[in-house]
Amino acid sequence: MATAPANLERQIRVRIKRFNPEQDKRPYWAEYNVTARTTDRVLDVLHQIKWEMDGTLSFRRSCAHGICGSDAMLINGVNRLACKVLVKDLGDTISVEPIRGLRVIKDMIVDMEPFFDSYKAVLPYFINDTPAPSGERYQSPEDREIFDATTKCILCAACTTSCPVFWANGSYIGPAAIVNAHRFIFDSRDEGTADRLEVLGKANGLWRCRTAYNCTEACPRGIPVTQAIEDVKRELLWRRT
Repeated sequence: MATAPANLERQIRVRIKRFNPEQDKRPYWAEYNVTARTTDRVLDVLHQIKWEMDGTLSFRRSCAHGICGSDAMLINGVNRLACKVLVKDLGDTISVEPIRGLRVIKDMIVDMEPFFDSYKAVLPYFINDTPAPSGERYQSPEDREIFDATTKCILCAACTTSCPVFWANGSYIGPAAIVNAHRFIFDSRDEGTADRLEVLGKANGLWRCRTAYNCTEACPRGIPVTQAIEDVKRELLWRRT
């Protein structure tokens, strides 16, 4: 039996939530009919719309290979990276919206500064005041394995902006910040754990988490975000006893 070609073209309807605060009173839906290959990604479709149909469409993208995290969007109701989602997995209608909980600058472009402020608050860098050894600071594979998953964060904000607590309280530090704190808290070579836990133990810190698992499901890198948050909670409780 012959199989259908992998790059079969088909017509799809793309609904994009547009908003330009300089001229629009409120967001609105714009629709575009696009001919796309089943192997195209949503980012390819957005490029086609911007380059061939409507040059006013605005969105962020850079590497287009799931590494930079700049093209996180709400695609068919789920936070995803536009460069990773294939057209063939979405049906004949694709809806695209900006990630939620952050101010929309224009179309898919949101103000990421509050997100990065939370990230910077957890001191996301190596801290060790012990005099440096003559060589490397060695670490066993077993110690590395403890925090290996959280080193994969690409700061796309998909987890944080999928969190209902963050939608209701924009001051909540958010899953991404906690994940990046986890990466250093459990690094056996780091000495900044107490400072990070002090930040996370504040009113809008990790205790705001309600274990909805939205963050874990939204992560394009497969990081067990909710588990990382629970790990940090246990570490904080252990240090308080």
